[in-house]
Amino acid sequence: MVNTIGVIGLGVMGSNLALNMESKGEQVAVYNYTRDLTDQLLEKHPGKEGIHPYYELQEFVQSLQAPRKVFLMVTAGKPIDLVIDALIPLLEAGDIIMDGGNSHYEDTERRYDTLKDKGIHYIGMGISGGEVGALKGPSIMPGGDQEAYEKVASIFTKIAAQVDNDPCCVYIGPKGAGHFVKMVHNGIEYADMQLIAEAYTFLRERLHLSVDEIADIFETWNQGELQSYLMEITADILRKKDEITGLPLIDVILDQAGQKGTGKWTSMQAIDNGITSSIITESLFARYISALKDERVAAENVLVGPEHDRQSLDKDEWIEYVRQALYMGKVCAYAQGFNQYKTSSELYDWNLPLKDIALIFRGGCIIRAEFLNVISKAYEEQPDLANLLLAPYFADKLKAYQLGLRKVVCEGINAGISSPCLSTSVTYYDGYRTGNSNANILQAQRDYFGAHTYERRDREGTFHTNWQ
Repeated sequence: MVNTIGVIGLGVMGSNLALNMESKGEQVAVYNYTRDLTDQLLEKHPGKEGIHPYYELQEFVQSLQAPRKVFLMVTAGKPIDLVIDALIPLLEAGDIIMDGGNSHYEDTERRYDTLKDKGIHYIGMGISGGEVGALKGPSIMPGGDQEAYEKVASIFTKIAAQVDNDPCCVYIGPKGAGHFVKMVHNGIEYADMQLIAEAYTFLRERLHLSVDEIADIFETWNQGELQSYLMEITADILRKKDEITGLPLIDVILDQAGQKGTGKWTSMQAIDNGITSSIITESLFARYISALKDERVAAENVLVGPEHDRQSLDKDEWIEYVRQALYMGKVCAYAQGFNQYKTSSELYDWNLPLKDIALIFRGGCIIRAEFLNVISKAYEEQPDLANLLLAPYFADKLKAYQLGLRKVVCEGINAGISSPCLSTSVTYYDGYRTGNSNANILQAQRDYFGAHTYERRDREGTFHTNWQ
């Protein structure tokens, strides 16, 4: 048997991607370090003639047609290095290893360099869509040598999500570019999720709407310009009832959120390179503070909130304000994420295709949303666009919607409702549109205590003042 591609790592994602490949006509060799997951795949999906199991790595590799194409869905970090080390003696020059996990882009670059010295191609392939996307069509972000990608492109453009007959898969750029784009995608995802949670909190705690009423609102919003996968599933989540208590299931889920590191990596890379990523970072901090459940419960009985006259608000008017606030918050978060792409692309000389990145996010991935079409068009019309906020479409929207965001943030603050990402969105917007900022005070302070010098508005050069 000669297989067209091999998949190593048969957890949920790996198994579903292998099944997806098989459904598109590929002959797929599958291998897992422990045979139990291989057996489970065969038991759950009998009769898949294009799935061929192997229990020895050497036999698995030998079953692949040249150049061999090996796709890894292995836990990020050391496990991937161990699998690569085991594969190297079995592969030949020209063979291709692809990593579809959430690897850090710097690890991908290290592995790329190591394998290139051995004549083996390495593709870091960001994949978004969860287990359903993996089976039915994910968004795929391949990075590495374009020549190597072209040898596997026919497989991955077939298994990717399709929008308007276009695959949600495009060559991203060299070395670690694919995993970098996936990393920042996840950072945007963190922010998007937190913004929706904050909109829900305001509707429930300040407007006193029921869970079912908010589900109806989210469903309605999902028919318009806020249409997105996350909005859709949040409406579904709010409608779900707990089988044990009969309560909305959301009310019995513990309010502690986890994270697997990609959001943190996004923030750290931005901070290291002087890139504004405040909304994404606040969404990460929101998860951190959620983990302090016991402390928060204790603090609730000690720390006093504002004495706020919670007068009744016009429900329909404020629902619209919240909609505007959520839309503007999302635009600001995506603007920060795409600015991180743009700035890092220039820093690493990647030439990231921002227009195409927006397009491949339209299907399969977690942050798929209607306004990604608008983002793509903005970069098509202005390839050197400094910031999405400056695109005419979004500039007009923000002009119209900023009142809603400001009202929701101010009312939330006065009522003691924590809204870190909505608040930061206002701060980011106002900071970016301020031509003359207060940073001159900071420059003077630095020069005063550390003789760090400063620049002047009216002449070239650097200056130091003896402030005392």
